Amino acid sequence: MSSSITPISGPPADAPEVPHPRAYWATIVPGADAASAAVDHISNVEYVSWLDRLGQAHLESLGWSSCDLLASGAMWFVARHEIDYRLEARAGESLLAATWVRTLRRVKSWRDTIVWRQGDEGWLPVCTATTLWVHVSLESRRSTRPPSDMALALDPLGAVAPPWAQTGAQGQGRR
Repeated sequence: MSSSITPISGPPADAPEVPHPRAYWATIVPGADAASAAVDHISNVEYVSWLDRLGQAHLESLGWSSCDLLASGAMWFVARHEIDYRLEARAGESLLAATWVRTLRRVKSWRDTIVWRQGDEGWLPVCTATTLWVHVSLESRRSTRPPSDMALALDPLGAVAPPWAQTGAQGQGRR
């Protein structure tokens, strides 16, 4: 069974605060195949898959599906992932995730993502991540500006650094 990512309409009432007022929220339930073969926890490769899928789901929720991107002749590609693993997660756990675009400049976009699990002390950050996406023409294979309506829909926060770098609160930023 693979991991399921399900969009939710907004943060649960008890959710941690995030800096973007229109962040994309989802639940993640890691599947059995997401676990490491050696240790009873989720593989780091699975986290990377979640980051990609959350970014794509957010863009699709804004009206830009993979089919729309292909039809436009351009696609977003990952240039860099920065992931801090803070706590272990296991198959079958119900996790909460939020993602948003922090900056969008010409052809590059920084996206921040936080994944939490519920603990005795409330929501605890499992991982914090920053991903650099580059908008690329599929014909030339060179970076290209995204359409202005897409750039507007992405609603970049405009912050310089991710909230965990600003607050030191390990993913507990402001909503």
